[in-house]
Amino acid sequence: MQKKDMYTTFHINTVELDESFLKKLKKMFGKKNLSIIVEEEQDETEYLLSSPANRKMLDKSIKEAKAGKLIKVDVNKLR
Repeated sequence: MQKKDMYTTFHINTVELDESFLKKLKKMFGKKNLSIIVEEEQDETEYLLSSPANRKMLDKSIKEAKAGKLIKVDVNKLR
């Protein structure tokens, strides 16, 4: 039986990077070798607007919503 690697993603602000965070990591992974990759998260709105085609679609949708062109959906009927 092959053991699977454990992956965990943390979304954390730099002010939360302290000794208690390191203790949590050590508790989760024990005495294992880790690879730690740090990247800045992109703001969701910034990401959605980064593509010209996506920006155009979102702008159109916002205009339609403001004009009252909405589709009402009963979520209970989707079950």
